[in-house]
Amino acid sequence: MAIKTEMVGQTFGPFKRDYDWKALSLFALGSGAAFDGKTGLQYVYEKNMKMLPTFGAMPIVDAEVTKTIDWGYDYSGSLHWSFDVKFHNPMKKLEGTLSTKVLLKGLYDRGEGRGTLAQHIGETYDDDGTLLFTCESWDCCIFDGGWNGPKAPKDIVEIPEREPDFEVTEKIAENRALIYRLSGDTHPQHIDWDYAQEVGYPKPNCHAVSTAGVACRHIIDTILDGDSDRLTRFKTRITKPLFPGCTIKTQIWKWDDNSIRFRVIDANDPQMIYFNFALAEWK
Repeated sequence: MAIKTEMVGQTFGPFKRDYDWKALSLFALGSGAAFDGKTGLQYVYEKNMKMLPTFGAMPIVDAEVTKTIDWGYDYSGSLHWSFDVKFHNPMKKLEGTLSTKVLLKGLYDRGEGRGTLAQHIGETYDDDGTLLFTCESWDCCIFDGGWNGPKAPKDIVEIPEREPDFEVTEKIAENRALIYRLSGDTHPQHIDWDYAQEVGYPKPNCHAVSTAGVACRHIIDTILDGDSDRLTRFKTRITKPLFPGCTIKTQIWKWDDNSIRFRVIDANDPQMIYFNFALAEWK
């Protein structure tokens, strides 16, 4: 298919999403909250419930959004490359309608066999018109490179060359992707074994936002004493596909008084880095 570069600069939506406490709880469960029946109950129990902050990355990767903003890519090769969520105001209501407008800001050619990077920026508002979060999300469409397009700007977050200050380990349940996909990202690579193997995976992989939710919980519990409302930014690069059943380790480095650097590795194979060049900031 031809790359529709004329779509760059266009804004799509608004994409509407009704939510209630059950939707927030389902998202958190799909991100591993309360895996032991008690850890992270604030994200799944309607009593004094809080939004798991990575929920702010989810509206922009909803299947309706990704299929609507079709600039001519091969859907089977679409992978989440990175995202950067900035939180402007806390979600105060446990029921309402979210409205997201998405700008296709850029398409960048990585070369034949390496794919195209698509840059999207979404702003999500509640039904009172309050801006809740802004998400810059990048996808790598691995079958769509080599069209002599512009090169992507470099964006590297420095990771300290020392042992991390904190490490948190957690096993990813075998059915994690099956739960998370119910929040709206229904790409078959996360559930269909035949489909996954046809595009080169041994089995269905986990959603990046789901795994990010695990790391986000680790950071909030370790650094912010469980107060998710303090988080103002969460940014990461997805560097390897992660498969259900593995055990991950979130490595956290202190950076300054209001930020950390982190990455997510395989607990049994430290050279396997799933998330890298990652940071979180808070107030």
